Amino acid sequence: MTTIELIEVGEPTTTLWLPLFASLVPAGFPSPASDELEELFDLNRILFRHPEATYLVRVAGESMQGAEIHAGDLLAVDKHLLADHNHIVVAVVEGECTVKRLVCRAGIWWLQAENPAYPDYEITDPDSLRIWGVVTHVVHELIPGKLTALLRSRD
Repeated sequence: MTTIELIEVGEPTTTLWLPLFASLVPAGFPSPASDELEELFDLNRILFRHPEATYLVRVAGESMQGAEIHAGDLLAVDKHLLADHNHIVVAVVEGECTVKRLVCRAGIWWLQAENPAYPDYEITDPDSLRIWGVVTHVVHELIPGKLTALLRSRD
């Protein structure tokens, strides 16, 4: 099972205004970029649509690497959203937390790993499973160690 560490979010006390530019940045060949500022955008509006029902978790393990969720990533999890087919969820199975994709195949619900090295979990007894929320966003650091150092500094 993939383990997680809960991090409280709470109500944002400040707005995080960041510049949002009108032009898209191509991931292929470079093209001239536009310096036109479209608007200022509050990142909290994307990550925390229901701040009172949202928490952050850090991921351990590689069972979700096919969904681009890796060890050390930070997940925004919304408890307000109803979990449905194909959502990635944080669930408690037999007392252990895990991050998996919730899927329905031929009327049977599964917690599906996104790595063939890990087995899927058939939900045979819905009472043995608790969904803690739907994963809405992944923060994947591209400069190794920065996120870990920042999270350590909060203690």
